Amino acid sequence: MGKNYKKIIFWTFLFGITFGYLESAVVIYLRELYYPEGFAFPLKILKNKLILVEIIRELITMLMILSVSFIAGKTKLEKFAYYMLVFGTWDIFYYIFLKIFIDWPSFLLEMDLLFLIPVAWVGPVLAPIIISLLLIIAAFFIIYFENNDYKIHQTKFLWILEISGGIIVFISFILSTGDVVSQKYPEHFYWWLFISGVIVGVIPFIYSIKKTFKENEKK
Repeated sequence: MGKNYKKIIFWTFLFGITFGYLESAVVIYLRELYYPEGFAFPLKILKNKLILVEIIRELITMLMILSVSFIAGKTKLEKFAYYMLVFGTWDIFYYIFLKIFIDWPSFLLEMDLLFLIPVAWVGPVLAPIIISLLLIIAAFFIIYFENNDYKIHQTKFLWILEISGGIIVFISFILSTGDVVSQKYPEHFYWWLFISGVIVGVIPFIYSIKKTFKENEKK
């Protein structure tokens, strides 16, 4: 990997860390206002205007990460890889900074409201951290391949499996949406569904990595 690409990885990684801090700062302010006694379910319902502001903030966050990835990457696949790298770094350091400043979460299986688009995502903190770590690892492989002239082995079938895995994980996060709307504690997270989605998405990617190395070693 060229020196220039190492610099790009460094700066995008640094952006993810600093952006994670900004995200945690916003959440800390919100929790001080709405949960002075400490964050816990059931969630307090925000006014319509504030809910709209929060949804737009989440959209803008995704757009900012997308903008950085488009600047950093050259090809479509590399841009996608940088998106995964920044997203994963941002999400992990968001929780790291929350732990540093407000000592939350108290444990990795504590439930959290993860996202609001298109509906509320709910799950234990460990779940998004697992996904973020996998995204970062996948991003490094793709960036390495793209900058070392490796032809990545990827078929439509592998894409379908990987996307299907993501959809299954998404479903596992939104199954408790009704509890959030009803202002109840989300008592259950479907770990079996989450793990199934991770397996469906990760195994074809590992296969793709192995095939990519083998096919390019023959050149």
